[in-house]
Amino acid sequence: MAILKGLCALLVLMVCVVVVLFIDFSYQTFSMRPRQVNADAIVVLAGGRGRVEEGIRLYRDHRARWLFLVGVDPSVRKWDLFKEKKGERGGEDVLLENVSRNTLENAIHARDLITRKDVRSVLLITSRYHMKRSILLFNSVLPKDIAVYPYPVDSRNLKEEWWSHEGSFRLLFGEFYKYCLFKAFFILAPGELRTNRVDLTGR
Repeated sequence: MAILKGLCALLVLMVCVVVVLFIDFSYQTFSMRPRQVNADAIVVLAGGRGRVEEGIRLYRDHRARWLFLVGVDPSVRKWDLFKEKKGERGGEDVLLENVSRNTLENAIHARDLITRKDVRSVLLITSRYHMKRSILLFNSVLPKDIAVYPYPVDSRNLKEEWWSHEGSFRLLFGEFYKYCLFKAFFILAPGELRTNRVDLTGR
């Protein structure tokens, strides 16, 4: 009986820890603000509503030399996303990456573009709910001397009253779960992906 009570107490403690960490994760997700800085490159993780449009707007405002659109569908061409406009900045410094299919692959393939162009600072654009995991992965994959600045884009899928909106709760908790897995991986294997090129295609 004492063992059973001990196990129950441990389970309750673990649940309380998870709840506290999840609430903190949610608070940090909503309190994050776009960094109003100039950078060497704008990196957009394609796939969410408004991400590419915001990246193009910042690029045309000369917030960075380069614009990297990462995780783009292979069938999409640059001119499908970036329309030339008379009197505005052209797309000569816009590059598409169309191999990666998840956030970890996004970070690794973006690293190739970043190091090839000698970029030292990045303005990272993705959806708000996706930002904490993206920042964790980019900071863990890129060389330590490259600065990564978050620029979250709000999404219709995520409501600020997440505790009373089932879709927002599931979305946030799914991100929290993935964030914790990667956090644990990088604690156990620090620098594992920072210095090695990983073949994600199986070739």
